Amino acid sequence: MLRLVSTVRGAVAALACVTLCEAALAQAALPPNTVEKVVMVTKPGAVFDVDLETTIFRPAAEGRHPLVIINHGKVPGKPAFQGRARFAAQSAEFLRRGYVVALPMRQGFSKSGGAYIGGSCNVSANGMMQAEDVVAALDYLVQQPYVDPTRIVVIGQSHGGLSTMALSAIGYPGVRGVINFAGGLRNETCPDWEGDLIDAFGDYGRTARYPSLWVYGDNDSYWPWPLPERLFNSFRAHASGPAADARFVNVGEFESDSHRLFSSRNGIAVWLPEVDAFLHHIGMPFETEPDAPAATGSRLDPNSGAAIERAS
Repeated sequence: MLRLVSTVRGAVAALACVTLCEAALAQAALPPNTVEKVVMVTKPGAVFDVDLETTIFRPAAEGRHPLVIINHGKVPGKPAFQGRARFAAQSAEFLRRGYVVALPMRQGFSKSGGAYIGGSCNVSANGMMQAEDVVAALDYLVQQPYVDPTRIVVIGQSHGGLSTMALSAIGYPGVRGVINFAGGLRNETCPDWEGDLIDAFGDYGRTARYPSLWVYGDNDSYWPWPLPERLFNSFRAHASGPAADARFVNVGEFESDSHRLFSSRNGIAVWLPEVDAFLHHIGMPFETEPDAPAATGSRLDPNSGAAIERAS
């Protein structure tokens, strides 16, 4: 059943931190005894394999946990210089609710191997190639004894949102739903880049398999309004089956740029209730773990010095 969520308005009153303050808060964001490790996951290739730098956070409690994948966006500059995605404050919200959180760096980003896939005006194909990296990460993660392979949610921000919606068109066993935060790919060197992006989401809608939540805002520096609405309408016009259960949330204006809603600590209060409602709607848990202690730090170094392992 298709559902269009009405526009969410209202600002969150919060003080913005300077860079050093944000870094200190991020270091203290994870629940106590969170286990963090970085694994080089192998993505098999026809000619050569590619290692994907993947951060994994997992609760200290034993047993199998639901899994959330968070797909990063692209910051300005060379992708190889982009830092390892952690989204510590955002990941903490899922960890406190009993989830394993995995953040794969796609090909060409950070310490992942291979060349960055970009520059093509075929946006649909670009997203599908990005999604292949997500599949490689999932292939590794579902084999781990701490992951419940039947309860998976995939989230993406910006370019990661495009990758997430492409993954929904490919499908993967155990995925229950996908969440798209300001997803897309902007390449102004291409004629009619907006039209290409609209068509890409329409392509994904044709074979998409899962319910989805779309979160965009009015003052997005990448996607001028009403482009977000056109992206969603293109997708839902072709979606059928479970994928027709698509929900669009317009958060209105968020700070100076709603494109930063997911990555900003101040944005958590805006999107968390929407994610909560969506996950319960698709039958996924999202209750805070009983007796969960207040957030402090992780068991391993919460910064880029976390131990790196090679997946076997």
